Amino acid sequence: MNELGELRPSQLIFTFGIGSLVDLPNISALVMGLDDWDTSYCKEVDEDRLVAAIQKRLGAQMGKLYLPPIKLESMERDPAAPAVGVPVVPFPRWMRCSLCDTLSSVESGVFKLVQDPYRPDKTAYVHQGCLKSQGGRAPSAMSVRFLVACREGHLSDFPWRAFVHKGNVPCQGSQMTMREFGASGDASDIIVSCGCGAERRMADAFDPDSPFACTGHHPHLRLIEQGCTDPAKAILLGSSNSWFPTAFSALSIPRAVDKIGKLVEEQWSKLTNATSISKLGFYREEQQNYQSLIPLFSEFSDEEIWTAIELKRSGIQGGNAPPEDLKLPEWQVFSKPDSAAENRDFKLTRVAPPKGFEAFFEDTVLVERIREVRALLGFTRIESNADFAEATVTMDGRLTKLSRENPKWLPASEVRGEGIFLRIREEVLLAWQEKPEVQQLEHEFLESHKAWRKLRKLQPLEEGFPGIRLVLLHSLAHTLMRQIVLDCGYTSASVRERLYSRLPGEEGGPMAGILIYTAAPDSEGTLGGLVELGDPLSLGRHMLQGLESMRLCASDPLCSEHRPDTLGRGIQGACCHACQFAPETSCERGNRYLDRSVLVNTFSARGTAFFD
Repeated sequence: MNELGELRPSQLIFTFGIGSLVDLPNISALVMGLDDWDTSYCKEVDEDRLVAAIQKRLGAQMGKLYLPPIKLESMERDPAAPAVGVPVVPFPRWMRCSLCDTLSSVESGVFKLVQDPYRPDKTAYVHQGCLKSQGGRAPSAMSVRFLVACREGHLSDFPWRAFVHKGNVPCQGSQMTMREFGASGDASDIIVSCGCGAERRMADAFDPDSPFACTGHHPHLRLIEQGCTDPAKAILLGSSNSWFPTAFSALSIPRAVDKIGKLVEEQWSKLTNATSISKLGFYREEQQNYQSLIPLFSEFSDEEIWTAIELKRSGIQGGNAPPEDLKLPEWQVFSKPDSAAENRDFKLTRVAPPKGFEAFFEDTVLVERIREVRALLGFTRIESNADFAEATVTMDGRLTKLSRENPKWLPASEVRGEGIFLRIREEVLLAWQEKPEVQQLEHEFLESHKAWRKLRKLQPLEEGFPGIRLVLLHSLAHTLMRQIVLDCGYTSASVRERLYSRLPGEEGGPMAGILIYTAAPDSEGTLGGLVELGDPLSLGRHMLQGLESMRLCASDPLCSEHRPDTLGRGIQGACCHACQFAPETSCERGNRYLDRSVLVNTFSARGTAFFD
């Protein structure tokens, strides 16, 4: 294997994960499944709650989370060191000569792979037999930019020969070419032709009335599933709907309250293999190989450490929340910050509510240190599971697997940072929900939600509707995120939301809170700019300025007059890119269930504002 490029660990969860296409400088590559990964250079990540939630979905055999393999520093200077990284293969398998427009597959032998061991970014395919080549340098061959995919997660090369011959018996031996006319790059300007004289414009490939038959191909698993009845559609290489991740994330909530329990939690990844008290004796003798365990073994006896390990393993220190409910333990800790345990990755501080908004909010909780672990469960194509509900409550449905068998481990990322937690007063929220105008708006959102699910053939239509409570929390979170990034020093794409919304009758309810946080993969976390804005005076000022900015949008009056759509195209009220939409990395709900009229009065809506 040879290196082709570099990716950040978090990108392998949310951007270029398993089954996705990575656009390298000279080639397009597909990230392979877990069966091809070498875990020798992977570091295990410890997060019990997240593992338990995933086991509820994927089975008890799934017991570990691994960071992506990372090359050691000593390997950089060793030319004989093995290649360390994530396995990829060239995909699509069809390529086109940049000079003579020859179209052929990699397996045909027309194109040759040229590698530079010192410049991985120069790895490319070339067309050595090009008849138009001038001089000794062969022209480069580029990946074609057309593929076919279906909603079941299958991805295949475009059926070039069958397409050009319009379903007739294709001639296998003829040379094919792809020529572009004009500078626009539009599909109607691209003509694919065969040596037999048949030709066809690529615009025909995007005819919705003529879908392709799905081949059932999972290239990341080297697997073909027979009998897929879902029609395949043509997509472009690098299109945003070619890969949607389904990920679980959990905040690390400490459970231990004594010093030894905290130490065991922090070092659990090294102590998890301690199956007996005699194994602790081995660790004590080999402390030079376990440097991080020295403070633990120097202060406590083996019996005390073993007791703490058994408590950790048996879950006696845990709560009574079901394993799949990741947010309930977090809500319980944020609601009672004074009694929350602390460790090096978790620290809460209670301060007064935002100045001027004491009637609406409980005390603010400054999350000075926080750790989040994110794991990739699978992915979808064409449509995103996250469009319908949170990953923790969506059914597997069309979720594409990451390995041929049930996985025993999953790729994960680990980030540390800071945040601000706001909790709305329940009595004020219930009084607002009783308003007739608010109930009418909730009904409109419900009808839009049902139309969205009906268009995508999902039953029952009412399932997963979060209610007007979440619309308020979600809109408030986006308003604050847009406002505080002006002062906190972080980019808008690096600030995220975490919503806690449940009605009084639901399990674990009532909940009405938002966590706005930022995190980085650095072991020291972030710099504290976000927590600094949690001061009552500063947060009150930002809250006031943010709400004032929601009264008027640059797209008004069109934006303020927009109502929840009943045709299934979207689930938004008065919101747009100029006022409420946030980057994809920041939003839990894909910029759905938003409406600034639930916050303040607008040109077209009065009576539904929570803060007026």
